[in-house]
Amino acid sequence: MTVASSIPAEPDAIRPNLDRPAEPKTVWAMIAIGLGGLAFAAWSIYSDLGPNAPVAKLWPFMLLGLALVIALGFEFVNGFHDTANAVATVIYTHSLPASFAVAWSGLWNFLGVLTSSGAVAFGIISLLPVELILQVGSDAGFSMVFALLIAAIIWNLGTWWFGLPASSSHTLIGSIIGVGVANAILRGRDGTSGVDWGKATEIGYALLLSPLVGFLCAFGLLLLMKFLVRKKELYEAPKSQTKPPLWIRALLIFTCTGVSFAHGSNDGQKGMGLIMLILIGTVPTSYALNKSLPASHVAQFAQASTEASKVVDAKASGYAIIGDPRPAVTAYISQHKITEGTYPSLSVLIKDISKQVETYGSIAQAPFEQVGNIRNDMYLTSEAIRFLMKDKAAELSAAESAALKTYKGSIDQATKFIPNWVKIVVAIALGLGTMVGWKRIVVTVGEKIGKSHLTYAQGASAEMVAMGTIGAADAFGLPVSTTHVLSSGVAGTMAANGSGLQMATIRNLAMAWILTLPVAMLLSGSLYWLFRSIF
Repeated sequence: MTVASSIPAEPDAIRPNLDRPAEPKTVWAMIAIGLGGLAFAAWSIYSDLGPNAPVAKLWPFMLLGLALVIALGFEFVNGFHDTANAVATVIYTHSLPASFAVAWSGLWNFLGVLTSSGAVAFGIISLLPVELILQVGSDAGFSMVFALLIAAIIWNLGTWWFGLPASSSHTLIGSIIGVGVANAILRGRDGTSGVDWGKATEIGYALLLSPLVGFLCAFGLLLLMKFLVRKKELYEAPKSQTKPPLWIRALLIFTCTGVSFAHGSNDGQKGMGLIMLILIGTVPTSYALNKSLPASHVAQFAQASTEASKVVDAKASGYAIIGDPRPAVTAYISQHKITEGTYPSLSVLIKDISKQVETYGSIAQAPFEQVGNIRNDMYLTSEAIRFLMKDKAAELSAAESAALKTYKGSIDQATKFIPNWVKIVVAIALGLGTMVGWKRIVVTVGEKIGKSHLTYAQGASAEMVAMGTIGAADAFGLPVSTTHVLSSGVAGTMAANGSGLQMATIRNLAMAWILTLPVAMLLSGSLYWLFRSIF
């Protein structure tokens, strides 16, 4: 894969200084912060376990530590791989010096992670095979986590080495699908049965449409800016090291800040979701259920359970289930096919969950030995309801769907949560990653997409589109690619400005985007098979 050359025939004076080495004290400070983050994670887990938590074996905790380091490593690589896109425009328009821009972006990535909702995190998890999620603390569960994270890191590092702005989101989705397919094949099933293809398609549309949205919106925004703001200097390359006019500089810094914040809020969640899976599987006593819910939640939960039971019981009328209800519900989640046992089994699960929660008085009072089982039952029920509400064969009325949705929201409060310390350590990893290794991707975005130097108006247009698109996707719980939106936005502004595109770069970017899914799937599937053979 060849890499396009930089902008030809440009005066050296307008190229920003990207070669300033980091101060030794800065490097040591970053190392100290990173080690401090790991120590904080270890202390938080120790504190959350409490003095009475049962700790039977050391081996799972060793795997937990290794999995956490790999998960945070993924976020670190994600930081310097993807976030470089946010700073390219302010650097190449001389709005901020490179070193300051990178540190500023790292800070806002950190803040974005801290304020994220968690919706994207659990949207990613729902792609994983249900049997592995329910047994994530097993050898198969750890094999899954290791395989998909290591595959994502390998592809991210490879594309970074060639300076190609490939998508970390795209990579992680491909890795998850690869594990799902490999797991289904190893279990003697059709490979296509190992993935929630409905959710994968929904996420795939968001990822595939984001480059088109970035290109067209940035194209249109630059043309609109040219029509409304008739200042010639905005549409020309910066002269020497001159800073842009104050208002356009403020806009560029604002959009860089917004993209960095939105990137942290969206991309940081992917690592969070996987870390929560690791914690749930290893120490379910502390992380399987949200024990911070107030006592008032029990009364609301009981009411929602009653309404949901009425809906499911009506559908189950005339049928009964004898024995364990979980296999029938699991089969429905995996195959999306309603059978005679689906509704009766779901009805038993709903009533059993309600009885246990009411018996214990609150989530926090659930016995250690029951926490994992309650969480798995809640997860199964939530996923089954999610599919039922989209299943035409379920023939649910608007009122029935509303009752099930309310109940699902109530049990999701107990299972879909992210402790503050997880957000903090992921924020540290992503923020530190932003300040390391950013140059390769910045040069590609700033010099190798268009045939002329990036102008002030082009930088502002591309960043505004990226900020709005990523922010909207985060609100809807959809993972989109900062890389796709920003780099295609820059290409859109180059086309609108008549600057021309370096087709070698565009071809390499397109090839990286096309290859990301299949290569990530192949890598993660192969690694999963290897780890299952070893463990």
